[in-house]
Amino acid sequence: MRATLLALLLAIGLGTPGRAAEAPAGSDALKPMVESDSLVFNGITRSADGRLFSPFQRQSKDEGIELGEWRDGKAVPFPDAAWNAWKTGDDPAKAFVAVNAIRIGPDGDLWVVDKGAPGMGAAPLPGGPKLVQIDLATNAVRRVYPLQAATTDKSFIDDFRFNGGHIYLTDAGQPGLIVLDRETGGLRRVLDGHWSTIAQRPLTGQGRVLRDDTDKLLFIHADQLEVSPDGKTFYYQACTGPLYSIETRYLDDATASDAERAKHVKLHAATVATGGTAIDAAGTIYASDTDGLRILKMAPDGTMSTLVQDPRLVWVDAMWIDEEGGLWIPAAQMNRTPAMNGGAASAVKFPTTVYRMQIDAKPLRN
Repeated sequence: MRATLLALLLAIGLGTPGRAAEAPAGSDALKPMVESDSLVFNGITRSADGRLFSPFQRQSKDEGIELGEWRDGKAVPFPDAAWNAWKTGDDPAKAFVAVNAIRIGPDGDLWVVDKGAPGMGAAPLPGGPKLVQIDLATNAVRRVYPLQAATTDKSFIDDFRFNGGHIYLTDAGQPGLIVLDRETGGLRRVLDGHWSTIAQRPLTGQGRVLRDDTDKLLFIHADQLEVSPDGKTFYYQACTGPLYSIETRYLDDATASDAERAKHVKLHAATVATGGTAIDAAGTIYASDTDGLRILKMAPDGTMSTLVQDPRLVWVDAMWIDEEGGLWIPAAQMNRTPAMNGGAASAVKFPTTVYRMQIDAKPLRN
């Protein structure tokens, strides 16, 4: 397997951190849309009527917001101040401890995953891991899905995607996937500890191996994920790649064993270290290259090309495709934060920025 992967990496020119194909689009294609002189955010999502939201990464203990709406160029705590006011000792089930990913669901609501752990590598707090559904018509929490039953003290609930009555989540700490029944709230772990969910090398950014705030090498397991437009294929990878696929019927079948599921895992594309992805209605996947500072474009057959490369694209994280065919690109600079920089003082260069690039693609709403 490793020999095959190495051959694929070399064949497409992605074996060396920072190496990139000639980009068909230049930096003038990137339009700054949102900027902050003090906040670090690792994602962006946009409602059909144009409202913008981001998850934020606190740089000081017990200070700052976790989820915000961009209003007049400023981030306002969302859905309210109370949900963003959690501090050590508070009930982690009733506020955001550490939001990691958000997205507008197919129902138009804002969905938020909270890993429920107060720091990188820290154990989730009792009641902390959760998926929160927020009604954008009333700006009120509609439902909270507790995730603790599917987590361990090593879990890092990372991201999620919808597919009919199921929601799929990745666990980047305790390698595996979680299937959530949207109606009942029931949880199942699948491909638990399978090699396809385990990071095979430490995390890198801008060609440098990254360490956590205790100076240990960072391994981010099952992280990025997407669902095909027809809902039949699930794509997933550890943060450092490669990208695998499996038919969703094997995830949805509660009677199937993990041994049976493992027989149907396929290598889809030899991706590199990736901060975030997005998929359009045609099934094209967009993935950031945290070493090469570019966005890769993957056709449904797994072939790759470079969409854009620019020195400003430092650790692009969770992207979003809007109704007008624009790709929203948050340059999160996560590799410059203490949590990924060996605990050193923040090297983030402000302002942090979300760019938009017109790609003329239709958004996918599974």
